[in-house]
Amino acid sequence: MARLVAAFGSSHSPMLAARAEDWNGGFLGRDRSRAHVDLDGNPCGYDALLANAPGDALERIAPDRLAQRHAEVQAAIARLAGDIAAAKLDALIVVGDDQEELFDQSNMPAIGIYYGETIRNADQGSIAGDDWMARARRRYLEPVGQVEHACHPVLARHLITDLQRDGFDISVMRAVPDGKYEGHAYSYVHRFCMADGVVPIVPVFLNAYFPPNQPTPARCFALGEALARAVAAFPGDQRVGIMASGGLSHFVVDEAFDRALLEALGRKDAAFFRTAPLAKLQSGSSEIRNWICLAGATGAMDLAWSSYAPGYRTPALTGTGLAFASLR
Repeated sequence: MARLVAAFGSSHSPMLAARAEDWNGGFLGRDRSRAHVDLDGNPCGYDALLANAPGDALERIAPDRLAQRHAEVQAAIARLAGDIAAAKLDALIVVGDDQEELFDQSNMPAIGIYYGETIRNADQGSIAGDDWMARARRRYLEPVGQVEHACHPVLARHLITDLQRDGFDISVMRAVPDGKYEGHAYSYVHRFCMADGVVPIVPVFLNAYFPPNQPTPARCFALGEALARAVAAFPGDQRVGIMASGGLSHFVVDEAFDRALLEALGRKDAAFFRTAPLAKLQSGSSEIRNWICLAGATGAMDLAWSSYAPGYRTPALTGTGLAFASLR
């Protein structure tokens, strides 16, 4: 039978594709105009966050601190890519969210699985402009022409069947519609985490962002448990991994909750993940659902290492909690 031999988690923020100097003021205009939620899940504006920022906020975004954190996250990405290559996987299940890339408001499944032979990523010419954000976004795409990345349709079909038997209603997709491409949760994995060779993937979609059908934390954890059971029942000597793509907190950095989540992953605290408060899963922080699913799948796996950088980027301490983890 197949074995779930490794698990990984990674943020996929544009901060990871941007230069260190872009962190220093580059996001300010965007974060000023963005709608935010505070650490209690209440809607608020940038000015309110700024008024309530701690006294050391400017120290946290000093250029030397930003440069140090940028170096830390680049090292973590490289280490993660090395771990994925070293695991010698036959397939990698990637749990991510779609932000109106393959799906839209006409059809937004709560849980979906892609079971095509390949999944298409766009070429860098699909993004116009030469500002720093356009350059960062292009790094998620292919440098020369669009690419059809290998998937593992046999495993995907098996997961769909087993999850249905396990009480999950799964939306499915077998082909990418014309003019559309894999979302950034998956292109990030291909472009940043598979430098040493592409592993066939099974894209699993969680609707993290868009009400009203976002899966609850308990449901996300149960999905992870069910995925692990399904992998164990897959015939053949296959080495399978699973990866959460996205998170952690954003667009206001919740350093305390982010660190608590990584600690809970290390101590295998199922109750923490099943009962995660919905107030902590608003806005971009909703991508934490992908990590909750990962926690359900990893069961008895040990946390080999994790890395966390609070990606503060404005005086109001908006940004992204940049997290990475490897389990086996």
